[in-house]
Amino acid sequence: MSNRPEITRILSLSTQKHINPHNDSRVYWAREVTFDYATNHACRVDYMQFKPKNNFISGLEKGDFYCYEVKSSLEDFHSKNGHNFIGDFNYYVMPEEVYKQVEREIPYKVGVYVPAGKSRTGDWYSLKSIKKAIRQNREKPNVEMLFMMFRSAARDKVGEIEL
Repeated sequence: MSNRPEITRILSLSTQKHINPHNDSRVYWAREVTFDYATNHACRVDYMQFKPKNNFISGLEKGDFYCYEVKSSLEDFHSKNGHNFIGDFNYYVMPEEVYKQVEREIPYKVGVYVPAGKSRTGDWYSLKSIKKAIRQNREKPNVEMLFMMFRSAARDKVGEIEL
């Protein structure tokens, strides 16, 4: 991994493969999920995943949200953008050398994934957890979290439709 845009691209693809390795439609996730749009405190989460306990009402209401923020460099980590930890479990995804530089700056409850082995095709990495996230109390209700994820996932699907 050599330059920041390329590192970001590889880490992003690696995060997508980590969240949904087999492209399973029963895995609920979205990228670039925006909250509080058009306000002074808007935030965008790089990747979000919802894991329901089961497919019944109570299981959906008790499901967990995982947030992933991709940080490609020390400068990226220190920027004011992209530290939006609004899920039940929150993670940074970053190169291990960046983690070693910022380890003491990472909040206690935030976990970290770093690239491990390269895929067979060589265009993404499997991710390994080197710091486990600890559950935190989120402030947003399930319905808002799911709606924002749905809106972001639908935005991506529009580009795939051929008329």
